[in-house]
Parts: sequence; structure tokens; C-alpha cells
Amino acid sequence: MLQVCEVKCPAECQSLPGGFWSAVDVWIEKPHVVNKRICGVQVTDCEEEEEAAALLRSLPQWDVTVGSRHPRDTHRTCLTSQVRTFIPKVNIYGTRKQKELVVKDLDGLQVTFVPFEQPEAGQPSVKKDNVYAIKLCPLDSGRWALQLHARTAETWHSDGVAYPKLPWLAGDLLPKLARWAAACKSSERADTLSLLPVEKYSLVYQRLKDKYKAMVKVWPEVTDPEKFVYEDVAIATYLLVLWSEERAELGAEARQSFVDLGCGNGLLVHILANEGHPGKGIDVRKRKIWDTYGPYTVLQEQAITPGESFLFPETDWLIGNHSDELTPWIPVMAARSSYSCRYFVLPCCFFDFFAKYRRRHSQKSQYEEYIQFVGEVSRVSGFRTQEDRLRIPSTKRVCLMGRTRTYEACDEARAEARRAAYIQSRPTASESDGAGDGWGSGFRPRERVEAVRNCTGLSRDLVDRVVLRVAEALLGMADDRRSPGDWNRGGSLSLGQVAALLRHDTLKRLKNECGGLQTLLKNQHQVFRVEGGQVRIRDWREAKPCPPLAVRHGKRRAPVSPGALKTRQCWFDRHHPQGCPLLAEKCTFAHGLDELRVSSGPARKKANEHL
Repeated sequence: MLQVCEVKCPAECQSLPGGFWSAVDVWIEKPHVVNKRICGVQVTDCEEEEEAAALLRSLPQWDVTVGSRHPRDTHRTCLTSQVRTFIPKVNIYGTRKQKELVVKDLDGLQVTFVPFEQPEAGQPSVKKDNVYAIKLCPLDSGRWALQLHARTAETWHSDGVAYPKLPWLAGDLLPKLARWAAACKSSERADTLSLLPVEKYSLVYQRLKDKYKAMVKVWPEVTDPEKFVYEDVAIATYLLVLWSEERAELGAEARQSFVDLGCGNGLLVHILANEGHPGKGIDVRKRKIWDTYGPYTVLQEQAITPGESFLFPETDWLIGNHSDELTPWIPVMAARSSYSCRYFVLPCCFFDFFAKYRRRHSQKSQYEEYIQFVGEVSRVSGFRTQEDRLRIPSTKRVCLMGRTRTYEACDEARAEARRAAYIQSRPTASESDGAGDGWGSGFRPRERVEAVRNCTGLSRDLVDRVVLRVAEALLGMADDRRSPGDWNRGGSLSLGQVAALLRHDTLKRLKNECGGLQTLLKNQHQVFRVEGGQVRIRDWREAKPCPPLAVRHGKRRAPVSPGALKTRQCWFDRHHPQGCPLLAEKCTFAHGLDELRVSSGPARKKANEHL
């Protein structure tokens, strides 16, 4: 075969050649990591498929060698073979299955891919023009390189799914394999969708995505509609396929019932109910979108406090989808509801039973440690705990579930004693005035109305004091070489240096706000520029005019409304020793009370006005 390209691996790499096979296995078993048009693959041994075995025997008829080696040269090399069947996200092949014979040359450090199409009936059709190989080669300098070889480049066929373009293999896949081979990082985490049939998941996901994609256009919440809609569609798909497999395993026909604790926007409840599963969602706050679902989606606005009043003996599954402070309680509540009750949780924020979760191992990420904690809660609650990774647009996509128990129903009393002792051993909040009853005493549910903590609710006097103190410090750092007539832009301070300027009680107050001091300074956009952890005075002479529709972060933002101009006084005109660097007619803000206008835009809702 002809060499298409070569990519050098990072220098001083200690993981090769072993890391090469780890990287190749990712491409063989998880091609969807790099090819987003594929949902996954099914990998089987070559001996299990008669057509593939015959294909392997016929390889000597073709020119599929790299250098002097041949995939069937068994007396010179150690070979292993597999077959992978592609599962596309959108089926463009009908009943025809797209497969690849994968031949590993362990001694020659080479893997060869021979694609073929398997019709529903008849003989397979080999795509000879799309045969390619990836080879690890040593270089004279002691480094390694990956080479891509193809049987032919002129007649290469591509559809972007099972048959990617040759330039994509060379420019995208090969560099990634080189990095993976150098890193050679192993993970103890479960593979994505490891507990489900991937092909069935793909079909259900596409159906639900087409059915509910219109929700993106009518989403009334302030959250990102695409993220939340497609994430909940994926979670619903996972549960529907999981429950379908469970019914088949148990020989049951009735669809599982559920309760979603901390259901949030309620979309997951809406999809599961529409797909025929009886259930409801409970959350402490009603969302705007709830009114759009219709009468068949049951959603309750109620604070959830672990206790006897929140057990569900008639329910099959308890769900915790980003359920925050309820997450560790859900395995316990499922275990105490009934012996047959199961649970599913997708942890996000880090909560213990009665307080925020505290890290204990600095070598692990907080997320990894928290997943292990929830798994421990599940095991103590008496479940055989399973872990899987969802295919959702989120970095926190590890789910845990308990479907069977580690004890018999007659041992429930001893199991409950273990659960109670474990809960009592966990840290409690400093102020144990929770609302739970009995075994949930000390638990504090979140407030019905969420307090705004982005520094917009701070007193005006506090904000003004901080702004003046920081601005004075920056202006006092002016360069002595500045000409007398130059406008003083001051110097630069790190956020840590700025914090050292403020009083202890002020810093303590800011710690209660999300983002703290940095958020406050960024809110004062008129005065400060905060970039890379450095704080500077903003010079409006350097501001770039925005086009009529400025594109920022991939989204279009409308220009500043004329009704928003001159509605606030210019800070520099009032406080800077040299005034504003802009003329009054060019400044967005009012120079003096005579220019001050009343805003003609909609009234802004005050932060924490309910408090």
C-alpha cells in the first residue's frame, strides 16, 4: 500500500510502543469519539462471522501489504482479527450493514482495516478501494511516528459515516492517535453506554430527537435550550432502553413507574410520560415551561425533605437528574420505599446528607471522589451498584443505579440499621435546623425562591467603596514617564493584590456571592477591564465599535438600544482626576445631570427583591 502521510509522536515519549495499541483500540472500539456521525460499533471475533473469516483468507489476493509484511504472513508475524459493525446516528444504509475486518499485526506494529458491506441476504461486498492501514514506525532519532497507508487514493469512496474521507484520516484521526499513544492514559471508569445495546439506543435517540426538537424554538427559560433539550432527550433515551431491556429480562409487560425528585424544568418527566411510563416530577420551584406540557405530565411544586412522608412504596424507579442536595438521599429513599424499588442518579453538584460535600483526597478530582461517595452510599443502602457513562453534552455524565439488592427481603431490619448508622456518621451542617422528620432530621432543602448571588444584590454603598478603593490604587500606579497631558490609565493589579486592599468584613461579604470579588469588578464594566486575573482601568478610547449585529461566542447580539444611552452617569467624568477621556457627545454615559435620561427600555427586575 502507498504511504499517505506521517505524523511524529511527541519527543521523549515513554509509553510507546505499548501506547500505540491503546490508541488503536480507542479507534476500533469507540470511533464515535472522533467521528460524530457514528453512534458506536459492535465488535466481534472474526471466527464468529463466516463471511469475515472467508474474507480474511482471501486477503493474499490483494495488495494490502505495508513494506515487506502481509496480513496473512502468519509464519512471520503474530496476527489477531476482529470485525466491527458500524451503528450510524442516522441510518443511510437501509438494511445493509457496514462492517470492517480489523487485522492487528502485533509484531509489525500495524493494524489494517478492510471495509465490506453485508446485505440482508447474499454475499458481502468488499470495498477494496477503501482498505487502509496505520503503522507505528521507529525513527533514527529514537522517536516514533505514525504512518497512514492506503491501497489507493484516486478511487477512494467516502460518505462521511462508515467511510470517512482520506484527508480526514490523515489530518484529524492520525494526529489524535499520536497524542493518545503518547499519553496512554487508562481509565477505571465505565465505557459510554456500557449497559445498553448501542444500536437500540441510537434508534430510540433519533426518534425522540426528531419528536422533541421543536422544544428548542419555544423554550421559555433563561437556560440554553439546545443543551437542556438534547441532554434530557439523551437521558430519557437511556432510561427507556434500560427499562425496555429490564422488561424483557423479567418477562414483564407493564411499563415501569417513576418519580423524578428535583425534576427542574420537567422535560425528562414529560418525555417519559409521553412514552407511556406512569410517573411524576417534584421540585421546590415551578418553572415557566411546566404550563406548556399539558395535563398528562404530572409535576408538583413541593419542597422534598427525606423522611417517612417522602417514600414511594408503589413506585418502580426513583430518578435524580442533577438533583443536587437530594442526590445522596435517593439511594436511601429507594431502599426504604420498598424492596423492589430501584434508583437512577446523575450526580452534578457536590452535596453530602446534611451539608456540602468535603473533599478528602487531593490526588483525585472532586467529581471523581463524589461519584465514589454516591457509590458508597448505594452499597451501604444495600444495592448492587452499577455505573455507566451517558452520551450527553456535559462533562458530568457518569450515572449510577441500583437495580437489585445485596440482601434478602427478610433481612430488611439489619439493612436499615446499617443505613441509619452510616447516615449518622456523615458530617452535619453547623446549624442543624433542617426540616426533615425522623431519619432526615437536619436536612435543609433549598429555598423556594432562589436568591440571586451575582453581586447585583449588594448595597450601592458597598460597591461604590470597593470601586473607588481599587480605582485609586490603580491610578496611583501611573508610569512616571507619562507626559503631563496624557490621560492617566493607571497600572495593573492581580485579583489577589486587589483583595489585599479591602477590609476583612468586605471580603467576607463578597465570599457569599458567586464569583466574589472578580464578579463584582466585572459587573463594573464601565470602570474596569478584568482579563487573565489582572485588573486594569478601562480606556474607552480603545473600545471597538460593534457592528449592527455583533457575533460573539457563535451567537448574534443586537446593538445597544438608543434608549439605553446616557441613562447612567459617567464614572470617569465624576471621579477620575482628568475626567472622561471621551468628549461628551461620544461617551455612552451622561456627563453631568443635564445629559441624564430616563431609560426607555423594559424595567430591570431587582435582585433578591423577594427578600
